[in-house]
Amino acid sequence: MAEIGDGANYAPTAVARQVVGPGEFCIAATGLDHGHIYGQVNGLRDAGATLRYVYDADPQRVQQFVDTYPEVEAATSLEQILRDPSIKLVAAAAIPSERAQLGIEILDADKDYFTDKSPFTSPEQLQAVRDTCTRTGGKYSVYYAERLHNDAAWRAGELIEQGAIGRVLQVLNLAPHRLAKDTRPEWFFDKARYGGILTDIGSHQVEQFLTYAGCATAQVNYARVENFSHPDKPGLEDFGEMSMTGDNGASFYCRVDWYTPDGLRTWGDGRTFITGSEGTLEIRKYLDVARDAPASKLFLVNENGEQEIDCLQKTGFPFFGRLIVDCLHRTETAMTQDHAFKAAELSMLAQEMADRARKQS
Repeated sequence: MAEIGDGANYAPTAVARQVVGPGEFCIAATGLDHGHIYGQVNGLRDAGATLRYVYDADPQRVQQFVDTYPEVEAATSLEQILRDPSIKLVAAAAIPSERAQLGIEILDADKDYFTDKSPFTSPEQLQAVRDTCTRTGGKYSVYYAERLHNDAAWRAGELIEQGAIGRVLQVLNLAPHRLAKDTRPEWFFDKARYGGILTDIGSHQVEQFLTYAGCATAQVNYARVENFSHPDKPGLEDFGEMSMTGDNGASFYCRVDWYTPDGLRTWGDGRTFITGSEGTLEIRKYLDVARDAPASKLFLVNENGEQEIDCLQKTGFPFFGRLIVDCLHRTETAMTQDHAFKAAELSMLAQEMADRARKQS
């Protein structure tokens, strides 16, 4: 079980259906700046991918990675990975402002790319990546882990697809995180490098909204960011909120923050409340406060009554197997490229709105 108190290094693993055999889908890892790389690699390995190489400019990070995955070979350079025709996909969790350029290099080397969220920190980066994807035909996949690597969040999507609550009318996301300020690297507090709290954590929330509500796009209605409590870190935004209306009329609100209390057993009490035309869903993603931790639970209410559904370690995280198959067959069963980009684009538009409002206040 992943370390539930440390969100930066939260790396779930599961007994999953392996979609390929050894050596059939070889991957590499680079850009080890964020601990989410371990979750990305776990998901792919669980689904059958073969981890061949790792590269990072920091030898200490490489050693930690090799200690975790003894089968991996430490490459002498990124170029060594990019020149190897056996490598189909490169996973990375680089500093957010550097993720787009790294992805462009990987796509230009005729490999697919799997980046941590947020995949971009500016609209200009998004456009450059769009152009590269069009030119190369490569996949620029994004690790929106709050849905893709969470049992209850994944199961909620399946229930919605099955019609369990009818048409989704509203998605409300609450996403508190533990700051753990003393453990964070300097770039974490530099807005130009992490992109702002709505660009960063907010991209998770927008991705969930688009998925659950079945929206292709949305209009940003309201957005706000603040640094309430950390004057020693002026580049940090410790609170953010935004609302949107989807192209099908569905409503969305989320709050993101760095205010998880020290006494909480997990790194955040992430919850989602979904109102449908024929029922409701509540997702308790990481714990059931004052009861179970870790936990991954759903509470479903519809015409059939009330249900509490234990989802922990029940789904096998199908996204990763689907991603592997998509890379091999050039399909889009895991997540469409348009969806991955739209979640990031809308979060950046909300960030821009919040930044303008803050400057005017």
